Amino acid sequence: MNVLVVDDDFMVAKLHSRYVSATEGFTVVGVAHSGAEALRVAERVRPDLVLLDIYLPDMDGIGVLRELRAAEERDSRAPVDALFITAARDAAIVRSALRAGALHYLIKPFNQAALQEQLRHVAALRSRFDRLGEARQEDVDQIFGTRPPGSRELPKGLAAHTAELVDRILREHPGEDLSASECAAAGSLSRVSARRYLEYFAETGRAVVTLRYGGTGRPERRYRRIG
Repeated sequence: MNVLVVDDDFMVAKLHSRYVSATEGFTVVGVAHSGAEALRVAERVRPDLVLLDIYLPDMDGIGVLRELRAAEERDSRAPVDALFITAARDAAIVRSALRAGALHYLIKPFNQAALQEQLRHVAALRSRFDRLGEARQEDVDQIFGTRPPGSRELPKGLAAHTAELVDRILREHPGEDLSASECAAAGSLSRVSARRYLEYFAETGRAVVTLRYGGTGRPERRYRRIG
């Protein structure tokens, strides 16, 4: 995924760019330090995702996002996703950012893991939308996060209380990758049962899967909760 980093602080922009570049599947294609520069660079490189600061020297980040949305309508360009990265904590600003179309809002300061988790969440959402033809209510609820895990309709053979248990185990290990065996041991489940729920979470965008390669045999599938 191609990313445009926008921050008025040169060192902060450089740090965020390094975090993005260290995340598998993400590439920094542009850096800007003002709103006007962000709009010019976005027109040239057409990023998939823009990391936006609120406080810019010429206009605020929300104004930048609105200009990007207007350009999409005017020029029929591909839509860009936006993730705000800012020290602005005012609730009215957060609300304005969401209304402008931001996917999320990350408050400074934060560490590399926090940003990378949000980047993976963005990637999972885009992947889910790409796979969807017609959305079911379950899909919409999971994308918008409008229902707790136990209230979502589960496929036949999966139980809500076990789904809640596996979800809790993943939440108790933030930023960690768990194997099906480790999850099973933590929840007193069979490995096969834990694997079924973990795969369901991965398929529905609630977990991300990574592969750990050993010396021989198939790579081990490991799961980490998103959000």
